[in-house]
Amino acid sequence: MVRPGGRSARVQASVHTAVRELTAELGRDALTVPLIAQRAGVTPSTVYRRWGDLQELLSDVAVERLRPETAPEDHGALSTDLTHWAEQFLDEMSSPVGRAYIRDALLGDPDGSNAGRCSAYAAEQIGVVLTRATERGERAPDVETVIDQIVAPLMYRILFRPQGLDTAYARRLVTAALGPTDQ
Repeated sequence: MVRPGGRSARVQASVHTAVRELTAELGRDALTVPLIAQRAGVTPSTVYRRWGDLQELLSDVAVERLRPETAPEDHGALSTDLTHWAEQFLDEMSSPVGRAYIRDALLGDPDGSNAGRCSAYAAEQIGVVLTRATERGERAPDVETVIDQIVAPLMYRILFRPQGLDTAYARRLVTAALGPTDQ
């Protein structure tokens, strides 16, 4: 477990910054642990000790980049809120950068913890949308139902069948998931 402050947090921040900068400058395929360590101002052994290998480091960076920076927008109704959230999720995850982050997050994740963190990010965002709806008196499905009926199909299509994937598909998933609960 990394402490929230101190040297470990500074090392993580500098290494993550180095990865992002070098990726932008040289491309992902040019990255090496020694190059990243040099840019971050640490030794390669520090990187290997903390992350194990380049793929696990890239996975850690990807998971942090997949973390939403803001709460979902409140549009005043569950169907609108969830539709906007699903469209934004689709747009971000299906972009070339989003797909690369997903790939990196999963490839360097031998124990599944990074996938769990990414799933928790989505569940947290969905929870905000559903809680707002409930507080407004709307009937809302539970978080797992939304994950099963909206997030899972979107992720499957993003990863394996991206042809024809568009916001209309996300809207259809939301409509089907809400069904009579949004009437």
